[in-house]
Amino acid sequence: MDATTLRAQARRHLGPHFTRKDTWDSEFPIFVRGEGSYLIDTEGDRYLDGLAGLFCVNMGHGRQDIAKAASEQISTLAYASNWGSAHPPAIEAAALIADLAPGDLGTTFFVNSGSEAVETALKFARQYFRSQGQPQRTKVISRDMAYHGTTMGALSITQLPKIKDPFGELLPGIRSVPNTLGFTGDCGPVTELDCFRAIERVVLEEGPETIAAIFAEPVQNGRGALVAPDGYWPALRALCDKYGILLVSDEVICSFGRLGHFFGHGVTGVVPDMVTFAKGSTSGYAPLGGLIVREQLVQELFNSSTGGVFTHGATWGGHPVSTAVAVANITAMRDENVLGNVQEQGPKLMEALLALKNSHRCVKAVRGMGFFYAIELMADSFSGRELTQAESLKVLREVLPESFKRTKVILRGDDRGATMIMISPPLVADAEVLSALLHGVDGMLTDIEKAIQP
Repeated sequence: MDATTLRAQARRHLGPHFTRKDTWDSEFPIFVRGEGSYLIDTEGDRYLDGLAGLFCVNMGHGRQDIAKAASEQISTLAYASNWGSAHPPAIEAAALIADLAPGDLGTTFFVNSGSEAVETALKFARQYFRSQGQPQRTKVISRDMAYHGTTMGALSITQLPKIKDPFGELLPGIRSVPNTLGFTGDCGPVTELDCFRAIERVVLEEGPETIAAIFAEPVQNGRGALVAPDGYWPALRALCDKYGILLVSDEVICSFGRLGHFFGHGVTGVVPDMVTFAKGSTSGYAPLGGLIVREQLVQELFNSSTGGVFTHGATWGGHPVSTAVAVANITAMRDENVLGNVQEQGPKLMEALLALKNSHRCVKAVRGMGFFYAIELMADSFSGRELTQAESLKVLREVLPESFKRTKVILRGDDRGATMIMISPPLVADAEVLSALLHGVDGMLTDIEKAIQP
């Protein structure tokens, strides 16, 4: 079937995700194959996947070892649940994750996506405190512009009005605090910074005895790859300990190598109470998400007088094929020293992006680390002129989509708080692939400057 017919069928029958109608009406590519860091469409054109799918294809496309693990599992045991029973792939995946996770983060509840992982963390926090005789602890704090998912609970914790407003009233008791935009590196005593002091102020306003959890990402995706200042996470850990609040590290993007470590602990140095994960755990080869919880918390809930069960589950949670894929993916990531590649190439990628900033007037800032970056755009960095709303829309809806097609490099235009380009290549990308990526970014910035006058 040719691309024209496929597009026509897609427009009629396939519901697109987070996609504008005008984009769905355009000649969007239809990908049929993947090889390493590249996607191939129906026309045979090769696109560099500079976003690793959606921050998830960490081990690259076309891995036959991962495909073989899925094939062997599906022909042996295609399905069995984790409701009162178990199966080897889920057990092996959970044990492997426990071995890699820091501290006593040793129990994994498998689900199917990042949103479900966050939903699970929210439910665990609420039920945990009820089981410990503190049912009033239901409130949650998250950071401004943070994205935590699309299910109604996860969406409540999300702090992006554009994707919350269409759905009306969400969960009560959710408070937003400032993110760390403008603060990175050595900013002096972190407890004296406004972005941190505001957290304790909100805790005291609400009443510490009513707060169940604080959700935060090691590097925040919303508002563009925000790296916290030195000492922020240890201070956040101390604050949670002071008031008996659970600290949830949302690592749906950041875990399994995106920052050069298996988990955010490698960057923050902090063991949270819970870690959410999804994307990189299977490199997108199968749907899987999960919540890792400190073993002490799990035992306290199980040993409580309120029933000894976490009242939560999903038909596909810990699916045999998905967890078999996770084991193959994570094992290959470890054995092939993929994290070492990120640690070696990441600083070089950052240096090259900063060089592009210096050579393009449309770049306001570059943020991020590892293989996770944001380029924030403006009209003219020399005069300080920001993009108008009309110019921003033109860049995001016209210039960048055409640039992606022209350069054959796929990235993501982002409008969450600023006009940005998000960069997140597969973790297996070598110097040659990253050079091609940077060449594409250079071309995109040139296209923006041609379209937007100083």
